[in-house]
Amino acid sequence: MKIRVGILTAPHIDFELRARTFLLKNVRIGIGFHWDREEDQEFAGTLEIKPIPNPSQKGGDPWQVAINTIDLEDYLCSVISSEMNANSPMELLKAHAVISRSWAIRAIRNQESGIRNHEGFDVCADDHCQRYEGLRRMNERAVEAVRATAGQVLTYNGEICDCRYYKCCGGQTEVWRTCWEDIDVPYIQSVKCDYCKSPSPKVLRLVLNDYDQETKDFRDWSVTYTQKELSEIIRTKSGIDFGEIIDLLPLKRGASGRIYELKIVGTKRTEIIGKELKIRLWLSRTCLYSSWFDVETSAEHQTFTLTGHGWGHGAGLCQIGAAVMASEGHSYEEILSYYYHNTQLKIAD
Repeated sequence: MKIRVGILTAPHIDFELRARTFLLKNVRIGIGFHWDREEDQEFAGTLEIKPIPNPSQKGGDPWQVAINTIDLEDYLCSVISSEMNANSPMELLKAHAVISRSWAIRAIRNQESGIRNHEGFDVCADDHCQRYEGLRRMNERAVEAVRATAGQVLTYNGEICDCRYYKCCGGQTEVWRTCWEDIDVPYIQSVKCDYCKSPSPKVLRLVLNDYDQETKDFRDWSVTYTQKELSEIIRTKSGIDFGEIIDLLPLKRGASGRIYELKIVGTKRTEIIGKELKIRLWLSRTCLYSSWFDVETSAEHQTFTLTGHGWGHGAGLCQIGAAVMASEGHSYEEILSYYYHNTQLKIAD
């Protein structure tokens, strides 16, 4: 099975063809998040360059996207070593290979049936879909993990699961409806996760890639804004002039405590927003670690302090929790059954 991956090096593609690979310069990674940056990356497979509408300016000059077509299993070797360090415990890499394969096959089949997240390719190379950073971070351990689980997918009642995951749950995983559609996904339920509670620095150094290690205090974190700062951030990110922000009122929380409905009260306008990603985007110059936070306001100093937990949406597999499970001797089957309820492993048709 082949997969087509869209890679953004906005606004134009700068590439170098090599004997069996190609190099893309200035690839954007972590787009819109706090680790947003550019890297040069090398890829196997074929390269096609297509214009895409300018996402930053309506009617502006088109950008270009590099489309890398590659065998699915080769793609997975890169994904699992881009999402987590390829020197991670083998059982974590195996678990990740299974969930990344499951998600990717669903994405390919959705594209074929007309349910499209992207035009012209199946998945993108960034966190919007799955991290895919080519050959740079791969080693033989990643290849071994993919081969050891060759063709395996996670299923529920015979259907391939939509396996979502993120960096750290903060102690409790979340349910589907907090993040996406208002439906119950039986295999993504809230699970208490003590595994990510106090991961040792040694484990974190082993399982996190270099730029992820720059993110500190992601399980329990705090950020403080002045009223002026918060008002400016929300105005810039939302495009709405709320005036001066007076209050942030959590209205609905998911099973973990993540907010998925928030009332923003301003001197000019009040609005209820959700779900969790919009809340995270509107309350940060980049993106909050998560929407699991409490709000403390200080009228005296006109400040807002958000005290929160976790890194990511929280639904599905906690990558750092799974890494700790693997380091403690749990098998990849045990890891998968812990985070995805009542699921079964099978070979994809």
